Amino acid sequence: MDPNDSFREFVAAHQQALMRTAYLLTGDAHQAEDLLQSVLLKVLRRWSRLSHVERPEAYARKALVNQHISWRRRRVRTELPTADPPDRPYSSEDSTLVRLVMRQALMGLPPRQRAVIVLRYYEDRTERETAELMNCSIGTVKSQTHYALARLRELAPGLAPKLASLETEEAYR
Repeated sequence: MDPNDSFREFVAAHQQALMRTAYLLTGDAHQAEDLLQSVLLKVLRRWSRLSHVERPEAYARKALVNQHISWRRRRVRTELPTADPPDRPYSSEDSTLVRLVMRQALMGLPPRQRAVIVLRYYEDRTERETAELMNCSIGTVKSQTHYALARLRELAPGLAPKLASLETEEAYR
């Protein structure tokens, strides 16, 4: 089998999950595509070694997180947050609106905190898996999660009850 065939199979099997992670990290479909493309190029360059690894998707996911954090450090912010966002009607029953508010709040988090929230709650990773993917200690994951949830409460006060339930679940994991 041609090595490129095995890489194509890998991409076909994991592209959607990796794209979802990239989108949640960046908050923008175009940036997510760019992020995923750059990471897949890195994975392709190392494919001869990675194809023999038990879970090459874990390497790709970790590369996504690291590349995103690296990009965020270098990017100059062109948008400035405002203290008075435009008034929007809010209904706790409207899950679409809740997702949009959560997405907007996620974009207000620093890259590492956003990565922790995405990995822990959107991808349902354990603290240990998150620590491995982010190349940090479990204690760092716990503290970053705590600070991220506190910041999300500030950015989206209407979501506070949902965030409180996340912390309660976290305590019992």
